[in-house]
Amino acid sequence: MPTHDRRSFLRLAGGATAGGAALAAMPIAIRKALAIPAAQDTGTLNDVKHVVILMQENRSFDHYFGTLRGVRGFGDRHPIPLPGDRDVWRQSDGQGELSPFHLDTKTTDALRVPGTPHSFSDTQAAWGQGRLDQWPRFKTPYSMGYYKRDDIPFQFSLAEAFTLCDAYHCSVAAGTDPNRVVFWSGSSSDPELRARGVNSTDETSEPDNHRCWIKGALPTPGYTYAGNALRWQTIPDVLEKAGVSWRIYQDPNNNWTGAMHGGLAFESFRTCTPDSGLYKNGMSPWSLDQLAQHVKDDTLPSVSWILPSAPFSEHPSASTPIQGAEFTAKILEALTANPAVWAKTVFFLTFDENDGQFDHAPPPAPPSYDLAGAPAGKATLDLRGHYFSDPERKHLHKDDQISGLIRPFGMGPRVPMYVISPWSKGGWVNSQVFDHTSVGQFIEQRFGVVISSISPWHRAVSGDLTSALDFRNPNDPVFPDLPDVSGASAVVLDHIQRPHIVPPNRPQPLNQETGVRPSRRLPYELHVASTVDAAAGHVTVDFLNTGSMGAVFHVYDRLHLDRIPKRYTVEAGKGLSDVWDLQADGGRYDLAIYAPNGFHRVLKGEAGGAPVEIELRYKPSRQRIEVVLSNAGRTARAVTIAHNAYGEAGGVIDVPAGGRARREWSVADSGAWYDFTATAAGFERRAAGRLETGAHGISDPAMGT
Repeated sequence: MPTHDRRSFLRLAGGATAGGAALAAMPIAIRKALAIPAAQDTGTLNDVKHVVILMQENRSFDHYFGTLRGVRGFGDRHPIPLPGDRDVWRQSDGQGELSPFHLDTKTTDALRVPGTPHSFSDTQAAWGQGRLDQWPRFKTPYSMGYYKRDDIPFQFSLAEAFTLCDAYHCSVAAGTDPNRVVFWSGSSSDPELRARGVNSTDETSEPDNHRCWIKGALPTPGYTYAGNALRWQTIPDVLEKAGVSWRIYQDPNNNWTGAMHGGLAFESFRTCTPDSGLYKNGMSPWSLDQLAQHVKDDTLPSVSWILPSAPFSEHPSASTPIQGAEFTAKILEALTANPAVWAKTVFFLTFDENDGQFDHAPPPAPPSYDLAGAPAGKATLDLRGHYFSDPERKHLHKDDQISGLIRPFGMGPRVPMYVISPWSKGGWVNSQVFDHTSVGQFIEQRFGVVISSISPWHRAVSGDLTSALDFRNPNDPVFPDLPDVSGASAVVLDHIQRPHIVPPNRPQPLNQETGVRPSRRLPYELHVASTVDAAAGHVTVDFLNTGSMGAVFHVYDRLHLDRIPKRYTVEAGKGLSDVWDLQADGGRYDLAIYAPNGFHRVLKGEAGGAPVEIELRYKPSRQRIEVVLSNAGRTARAVTIAHNAYGEAGGVIDVPAGGRARREWSVADSGAWYDFTATAAGFERRAAGRLETGAHGISDPAMGT
C-alpha cells in the first residue's frame, strides 16, 4: 500500500498543476460553445465529423456513480442472490462480510484511495464465474469504497449535463493492457484462431499486463517491447488503409511507459518506420495545445485518441478524481475552442477497467464451464474460440477453483462511459449493453470501415453507441456550471494530510439519490416462459428475443447458489430452451433470471403445485401489458396478482380448468415500468422490467426509493 506523504505525492504529480489558471474559465467557454446548435446537415450520424476518445484508468461504475439518481446503482431493486441468504451487497472478505462504504473526502484522505489488485487472476476469482460473492477477499477491503456527489462534483456534473451509460462494461475481466488491446483493435485474442474455433493462450492473446509496457524512448534509442507481437489489425491500421484521418494525442515518453497505448502490443506499431502514417500519427508527440490549435484551425482528424500521463489518469494511488477532472476540463476547453468544430464532434470518455473497485451488476459473458467441463448455459451462436485457455495455470489464482482452465474473456465489470456531444445533452442515461468494442463499432457505423477482429458474440450483445445520440431533436443547449477543477494537485496535496481512510468495521447504510432521469429507448424485447412437467420431474425454461439486439440472460438457481450461474446468449430474433431437473430437490425449483435494464423474472414452485403457467404479452403502442394465465389441470385455480412497486391494483384471477384467463393494465403512469408477482398453491412467478415503446422514457421511478 503506498504511503500518502508529501514527497511521494509530488513525485507522482509531476507538473500536474500546469495550465490550471486557464481552466477556471472553462465553464464559460463550454456554455458559449453549447449555445450553438448541433450540426444538422443531414439529421443523421453523418453529421458527426470528429470522434474524440479518452480512456482513463481504473474506476468502476458503482465506485463513481452508485449513488447517482436514475442509474442502476445502489438502489437496484433486483440484486443478484449470494450463498448464505445474502445478496450482492454483502460481500465476503474470507472471514466476514463487507458492504460498500463511503469514501469520505471531507474528513479523510479518501480522494486518493489506494489502488487494489486488478489482474486476470484476482478478477476471475472475485467474479467467481458469475457468483460475484468474494470481491473484498481477492480485491482488498478498499475495493468496496465509493464516492458521492459532494466528493466528485465534476464527474456528477458531466453526468447531469450529457449522457451516462450505466451498462457499459470493460471487455476483459482483467487489467489495463488486455482492455486497451481490445479498445485499440476490437479483440483481446487472435481473431483468425477464433474463427477456426480455437481458444487463445497467452501467446495469442493478452490476459495480463505485458506487451504494452515498453522501455526506452522515442525517437532514440527507441522502444524495447515485451513479449511477442500480436498480429491482427488495430483500428488505426484499419483507418489508415481506408484513408480516414486519425491521430493519437500523447507524449510518447510520458504515457505511463506505454501502458496507455494498446497499439504497442501489435506488430504494425512495433515495426512502423518514422516516415509512415502509423508512426507520424500514433508514435509521435502531439500535445493538448496542438489539439486545441487543430480545433481552432478546423483540421482535427476524423478519429482522435487522447492518452493521459499517470498523474492525470484517475488511477487510484497514482492519481485522483479531481486530477482526472482537470485533465478532462482541459480537453473540453480545447474541443470547444472553435464552436463550429464542437458542433460536429462526439467525445467518448470511459475507463479501461475497474481497478479492483466493486460493481454489483453481473457482467454479460459467454457461459462459463463447470468443473466437469460442461458449459453452464447456452448460446444461439457458435462460441468455440471465444475463450482463454490457461493449461499451465499461469494466470489463475490458486484459490480460484470454481472452474477449470478455460475461461470466458469477458465482459468484465461496469465502468463509467460519458457520451459528451451536442447530440447527447440533457442528463440522459443509456442502459443498453456496451463494452470497449462499442467504440470500434461506432467508428464502423460512422466511417464505413470494417473492424473484422470484433467477435460475433460482441456484435450480438454489445451496441454501437449510436443509441446515445439524438440527431433528430438535439437537446436545448443548456449546460450547468461545472465545478472549478483548476490546480487539482494542490487540492490533493491538502487532502493527503488528512486522516487515512479505513474501511468500516460495520456495514454502512446503502443509499441512492431518489428521482428519475431521461432514459434512451432501448432495442430489447425479451421473454421468458416456463413449463413444469410433474411426471418427468423437470421444468423447461424458454428464452426468446423478439427485439433488435441480442442479450444475455443470467440464471441464478437459488437452491444451489454454490454453483456457477448459467448464462444464455440469445441473438435478436432467436430463442433457446434449457431444462432443470427437479428430482434431487424434491420437485422444488427457484430460479432468478436477469437481463438488461432491470429485466427480472422469478420462477419458483413445486412440481406438484398448481398446473398454471403465465405468459406476459407486450402492447407497446398502447403502453399496456397483458398477463395470460393457462391452467392445464382438471379444476379451476385462483391466481393472485400482487403489484410490487408502482401502485397498481392487484387482485385474484380465476383460471378455469383446461382454460385461460387474462388481465391487462396500463403502465403509462409508471413510465412503462412494471413489477408484479403471480402466486397460487406451489406456484410463483415474478416479472419486472420496462416495456419498450420505441420512444425515449425515464429511468425506473422505484429505483432509489
